[in-house]
Amino acid sequence: MAALSLPVTGLLALTVSSNTAAAGEPTAKAEWTTVFQDDFDGAAGTGLNKNDWLYDIGTGYPGGAANWGTGEIESVTDSTDNVYHDGAGHMVIKPIRDGSGKWTSGRVETQRTDFEAPAGGQLEISASLKQPNPEKALGIWPAFWAMGADARPVGATNWPSIGELDIMEDVNGLSKHSNTFHCGEWAGECHDPDGITSDLLPCDGCQTDYHTYSVIVDRTDTSAEQLRFYRDGKETFTVKQNQVSAETWKKAVDHGFFAIFNVAVGGSYPNKVCGCTSPAADTTSGEGMSVDWFSVKVSK
Repeated sequence: MAALSLPVTGLLALTVSSNTAAAGEPTAKAEWTTVFQDDFDGAAGTGLNKNDWLYDIGTGYPGGAANWGTGEIESVTDSTDNVYHDGAGHMVIKPIRDGSGKWTSGRVETQRTDFEAPAGGQLEISASLKQPNPEKALGIWPAFWAMGADARPVGATNWPSIGELDIMEDVNGLSKHSNTFHCGEWAGECHDPDGITSDLLPCDGCQTDYHTYSVIVDRTDTSAEQLRFYRDGKETFTVKQNQVSAETWKKAVDHGFFAIFNVAVGGSYPNKVCGCTSPAADTTSGEGMSVDWFSVKVSK
C-alpha cells in the first residue's frame, strides 16, 4: 500500500534456531530469534488481541491523507464482520458491500513499531496467507506490508521518506503479487508514488492456497544493505542500498517498522492496472483474505 509499541503476551514465544534459515535465507548460517508471532488461534467469530494489534478505523489516519492516501473507497472497522478469527487458526479480513453500495473492510497494524534489523544483522517479516478469491474481483486490493515507525505519530504525513515495504499486494483478482519499496520524496529517486517495484508477478494458486510471503532487511554489510522479498522461500525481488542515496536509504530502512494487513476496495493501484475506475457495481462482496500465521525474526 502507498501509506504500534506494547508488550506482546499470549502467543509470543522467544525462540532461537541455529540450523534453519528464515524464509528464503539461502545459507542457513545465521541464528534467528523469533521476536513476535501470532498463529491466530482465537475462537470463531472473535476479534484480535488488542494488546498485539491496532485496528484502524474509518478512511484515513487522524490528520492524514483522505482515503488512506490511495483513493480507496472502503471504510475500515473493528467489527467482527470485517476482521475475525475463523476458529480454524486463521485471521480473516473481509470486504463487504452493504445494500446502499457502500463498502467496509478491515485494516490492522501491529501495536509494536520496533521490528528492526540491527546493524550487522537482519530482520525477517513473514506471513502465510491466502488471497481473496471473489468471482468478480475488480477493485479488490489485499496487502501485507510494513511502514517505518515514525509514520504513526504523524498519521503517515511523512510518507514515503519513512519507508514502506510492500511484501504482498494483488489487485483485481489477477492471481499475481508485487513487491515494492517506497522511500525518499514524492516523485523523487524512489519513483513514488509507484515506488521501486517488481510489478505484478505470476502467483499461480495464490487465491486458492496459502503461500508464505517474506521480506528480509539485510544489514549484515552496512555499506551494502539489501531488501530481499520472497514467496515460499524463493527470492522474487531485491532492492540494493546503492540504488538510492545513502541518506534516503537510512531514513527509509535503518529503524523500526510496524506491519499491516488490509483489504482495500478501489483506489490507485487497481485503477492503474485495469485502466478504469474500480470497484464495479457487481464486484463480489464478502470474500476475505485469510492469514494463517505472522512472524517477525531477527538475526545478529
